[in-house]
Amino acid sequence: MRIALLQMTSGIDPAANARVLSTAIADASEGGASMLFTPEMSGLLDRDRTRAAERIAPESSDTVLHAVCEAAAAHGMWVHLGSLAVRCEDGRLANRGFVIDGSGEIRARYDKIHLFDMDLPGGESWRESAAYAPGEATVVVETPAGLLGPTICYDLRFPDLYRTLSDAGATILSVPAAFTRPTGAAHWHLLLGARAVEAGAFVIAAAQTGVHEDGRATYGHSLVVDPWGEVLLDMGEEAGLAFAEIEPATLADVRARLPALQHRRPIPAPSRA
Repeated sequence: MRIALLQMTSGIDPAANARVLSTAIADASEGGASMLFTPEMSGLLDRDRTRAAERIAPESSDTVLHAVCEAAAAHGMWVHLGSLAVRCEDGRLANRGFVIDGSGEIRARYDKIHLFDMDLPGGESWRESAAYAPGEATVVVETPAGLLGPTICYDLRFPDLYRTLSDAGATILSVPAAFTRPTGAAHWHLLLGARAVEAGAFVIAAAQTGVHEDGRATYGHSLVVDPWGEVLLDMGEEAGLAFAEIEPATLADVRARLPALQHRRPIPAPSRA
């Protein structure tokens, strides 16, 4: 099955980002893809939280989500909208991903569980938890590409999440991201490959790239990794659309040759010696 990945340099204007997403849906459909994957924060990427707050809306009135659902329906295209910033009823924000079907209906939502609070060498400092509430639930959803387990960016560093999803039957793990350049160069390929191999699943990671309007720089290198750890697609640093083939036979072959999922056992807490 053919899938498409959109690698973006999202800016501070949701309307402009919505146009990029709608065009990508049309182009992915024309290119023969059954499903499009987009990065974390596809609708708005702005580290100025005062300015960003004026553009973040509840899910019900989010213009980017509406545009993507409309375009998905127009082209019969499934979309994993990697994530949007949405305002919750309690006033806090959620970093929320959406799986949208070919009729434009939302099939699943996932709120990022692990929030990125980090001081990096070189002076970068991030405190996602200062504005966002962590998610509290996982989900798997049937898609044309297989049973999908969505995650978001910093979640990548927590293998228990991916074990939970693969134990629930996920054959595809998605990791939409806006990785920083230092952490991306160090760990992006390594961790995505590890998640694919240990779960015996395809990993699809659509990423932000380049220098953004708010001054941040992201790593790019949107990847598709197969269950054996082979990189099927690496988009490098250029923004744009690319395609990859997902072969169910590969999944079955790898899981038959390396039946690690069948060998999983509950791990007892260690005794203290």
